[in-house]
Amino acid sequence: MKLTGSEIAQLIDLSAVKAENDDKYIESLVRSAKKYNVVAVFSLPSYIQYVHDLLGDDSNILLGGPVGFPSGGSTSDTKIREATELINIGCQELDMVINIGKLISGRYDEVLDDICGVVDTADGLPVKVILECHYLNDDQIRKACDLCIKAGAAWVKTGTGWAPTGATFHNVELIKFHVGDEIGIKAAGGIRDLETLLGMYRFGVRRFGVGLVSGKKILESVFSLPKKEVEF
Repeated sequence: MKLTGSEIAQLIDLSAVKAENDDKYIESLVRSAKKYNVVAVFSLPSYIQYVHDLLGDDSNILLGGPVGFPSGGSTSDTKIREATELINIGCQELDMVINIGKLISGRYDEVLDDICGVVDTADGLPVKVILECHYLNDDQIRKACDLCIKAGAAWVKTGTGWAPTGATFHNVELIKFHVGDEIGIKAAGGIRDLETLLGMYRFGVRRFGVGLVSGKKILESVFSLPKKEVEF
């Protein structure tokens, strides 16, 4: 199996979603996104307008917005209002955090309604639902995937990058085995090198949420190769 550097870049959502990410960091995010032509960029909501302006109206890089980030504990009405605001700014994808506490508590109808509220607000724009797998056992991960599929989400996503772990080989294998091709899988939280990315690609992951520093490292390692491709 082979992937070119350009193909790998089109798997990556480059992100700057930490509390300390400032103007200069956001500017570096957008420069790197343009340099490597990644598929999407994400920032915290307060920086979405700035990212939109830096990308420019003619950008082919998708603008993504996080909803209920990073805890997932916002009310459903708050998530809907946030999703609406981000879409109005120009977001073309939304990554929402599931209500983790209610999922663990077994309040599945409320969790489903929470996801449906954002999916309905997105009105056809892709919604990725962040499970934050670090806090869930295997059965809870499976149940969360079922709720995401029922709600019409486009993707399930392993983590926010704020928890101690996120994307593990166990988690992505578990999710893929359970969902098959019913929903896309995005791995995020701990994708720090090309080897990990390629390994998870083999398990069926087709989008990767990667922080700016790790993303640049991964992309530079591929584009520095003479043939700008990797075989694995």
